[in-house]
Amino acid sequence: MASSTYQHIYAVVSRIPRGQVATYGQVAALAGLPGRARQVGYALSALNDPSIPWHRVINAKGEISLRSGGSAGDELQRLRLEEEGVGFDSHGRIPLHIYRWQP
Repeated sequence: MASSTYQHIYAVVSRIPRGQVATYGQVAALAGLPGRARQVGYALSALNDPSIPWHRVINAKGEISLRSGGSAGDELQRLRLEEEGVGFDSHGRIPLHIYRWQP
């Protein structure tokens, strides 16, 4: 069951265009899993496919969610987003009114 659920999540994440972001909750809702934002995080942490743009998923505050125990992935996520033209404000947040994906 988890693998099917994860596949739905990965399908949604794969649709997020370059230069835009989606929140965990938004991905969950679009995958037919409303209220299960945490499940999106679990799915992305288990991701083995480099073609899926995991870096485009952020939290509802417009922030990169820090990984437990610290990780180079946090900085990599920011760098990838910046390379795509996604901007951050002085507090390290992405202005969702500008960069949020509207499918």
